[in-house]
Amino acid sequence: MHGERNPEAGFTVAPVSGIDVPTGGGEGGLSPTGPLARVRLAVSDIKLAHSVFAMPFALLGAVMAAEAVPGGLGAGALAAAIGLVVVCMVLARTWAMLVNRLADRGFDAENPRTARRVFASGRLGAGQGWTIAMGCGVLFVGAAGLFWPVLGNPWPLLLAVPVLAWIALYSYTKRFTALCHVFLGGALAASPLAAAIALNPQALGEQAALWLLAGMVVCWVAGFDIIYALQDLEFDRERGLKSVPARLGASGGIWVSRGLHAAAFGLLVGAWAVDPRFGWIMLMGVLLVGGLLVLEHAILAKRGKAGLDMAFFTVNGVVSVVLGLCGIVDVLV
Repeated sequence: MHGERNPEAGFTVAPVSGIDVPTGGGEGGLSPTGPLARVRLAVSDIKLAHSVFAMPFALLGAVMAAEAVPGGLGAGALAAAIGLVVVCMVLARTWAMLVNRLADRGFDAENPRTARRVFASGRLGAGQGWTIAMGCGVLFVGAAGLFWPVLGNPWPLLLAVPVLAWIALYSYTKRFTALCHVFLGGALAASPLAAAIALNPQALGEQAALWLLAGMVVCWVAGFDIIYALQDLEFDRERGLKSVPARLGASGGIWVSRGLHAAAFGLLVGAWAVDPRFGWIMLMGVLLVGGLLVLEHAILAKRGKAGLDMAFFTVNGVVSVVLGLCGIVDVLV
């Protein structure tokens, strides 16, 4: 498969040495001095801007749950709760991504595409990384605990540690299952459910649309993670790491991704259909997302590796923002 062009999907599997994503920071082997400098370097490596993939779904889940609270939430309590959701999302993602970088630092150091990541290159030591990650975990538990005094809801605090364990699990699944992409989807799918629990735990038993949205996120994220894994197909095979492309090849991986995205669209239509609060605004968002998913695969079919950044980052970022915005507006209006 090395350098092979997939005639069915137009995707060229390039040697991993031909893809190098610089992450910034100092020269390899030089560790920054001072705790704030270390935190900045670690955060620069995990791209906080990519929180856009999950954040809109968390906010939509929070609004859907809050809108159904008997008697409603006061403006101050709602604003505080939404703020806590945002803080928890940033801290949880930072924890999960740092665990991922730390768990994979040995593999990353051997992969030319990822060798310049801060832990793989030695610019930050593993001990420093785990200190930062654990700090994020502690802050997440603390922020989750604030839902108790703000809303009288202890569940975010009780579930905080299990949530951290769940979203960190993905980093280790590629060692034993090609379904690692589904585990990543499950980690991001926790965002609307966790936000709903934080605002109104009863919502999970009353709103089927929340579960359908979570299912959509599982399939959508797994689908685009398979696309992203195409660039490491040969490396994963050589190191015995599991992924759908490593097991089925580029063509098989792309077809699985297409199937998952078709399922994601079907679940999204179902979420729109079962929740009477979703009207024409959300419907327009659903249809636009369907078009964007088709566009994503068209870009890959036409441009191959050259279209990966647009297909993976740009299109999927727009998908999450469109759905989150349309859903929130429809629920509130």
